[in-house]
Amino acid sequence: MNKEKIRWGILGTGNIAHKFADALRYVEDSELYAVGSRNIESAKKFASEFGVSKAFGSYEEAAQEKNVDVIYVATPHNLHLENTLMCLEKNKHVLCEKPFGVNGKEVRRMIAKAKEKNLFLMEALWSRFLPNIIKTKGMIESGEIGKVRLLTAYFSFNSVNGPEHRQFNKDLCGGSLLDIGIYNIFLSLFLLGKPKEIFASAGFVKTKVDGSCSVTFKYDNEALAVTFSSFLANTPVVAEVHGEKGKIFLEDKWFCPTNIRLTDSKGNEKLISFDFKGNGYNYEADEVVNCIRSGKTQSSLMSWDASIELIDTLDSIREKCGLAYPKHDNIQ
Repeated sequence: MNKEKIRWGILGTGNIAHKFADALRYVEDSELYAVGSRNIESAKKFASEFGVSKAFGSYEEAAQEKNVDVIYVATPHNLHLENTLMCLEKNKHVLCEKPFGVNGKEVRRMIAKAKEKNLFLMEALWSRFLPNIIKTKGMIESGEIGKVRLLTAYFSFNSVNGPEHRQFNKDLCGGSLLDIGIYNIFLSLFLLGKPKEIFASAGFVKTKVDGSCSVTFKYDNEALAVTFSSFLANTPVVAEVHGEKGKIFLEDKWFCPTNIRLTDSKGNEKLISFDFKGNGYNYEADEVVNCIRSGKTQSSLMSWDASIELIDTLDSIREKCGLAYPKHDNIQ
């Protein structure tokens, strides 16, 4: 592309949209140009806060803005397929918030459309691009802690939101697994690969979504990945990788920019810190800009195959737990 800047649009004005808009301030050659919301007042308020040129009272208007190059889809889970396909049809590159789609069928439809239109498409799983997560992967691959025996990852908090909130609303594809447990599943797949067996169990709330979900992966080398997500309990949000020669400890809110502690077999501990910039969401935005400028339709860091593996794994977990979203899973 020859344009001086990559111009972004955002669909949605919720918490994640605010974080991403703030992050774009740290991304070179980027401008947040348009925002779309189903409420024009919400869009105008968002635009005023972040200095956005165009505010629209519908997602479609934002998607068809001629000056927008790429759109960040920050709408609820149940709208990801619809919104992404709409943006691609209007010839916009897309960064879609996780989960990419509600199930594998939706993700494959999105990828097929991106291929058809020859446009860039990526799942916005921001942790994949954080230096602390990339460093953890590198330390494991270099054998720094030896053969991995156990990974544990937890992401839980006691939500104060009511049953109509997207966290608990079945029509909005709520539940802990797709909202926060996905980070645990991503980490296990990213660091240890595809498991040999999956064991999963969920505790359901009155709205018939998982308030809590426990997942264990078993690998060919007998290593285990044990993970837990919940909207019903406050637990430390940490992750650990235990190897034969030591362990890697990812500090609180491990899925965010944070420190790593490396402990060897003798108990000696080393703190590994990072010079992070922005709030962390800028790293995935950097990747999008670089890919678009290079004419790529997908990222080698968060590829379409990686997103398919992730959603297929989530589908398997949901099947084992008995968690279904009829408005999505039964679509022919």
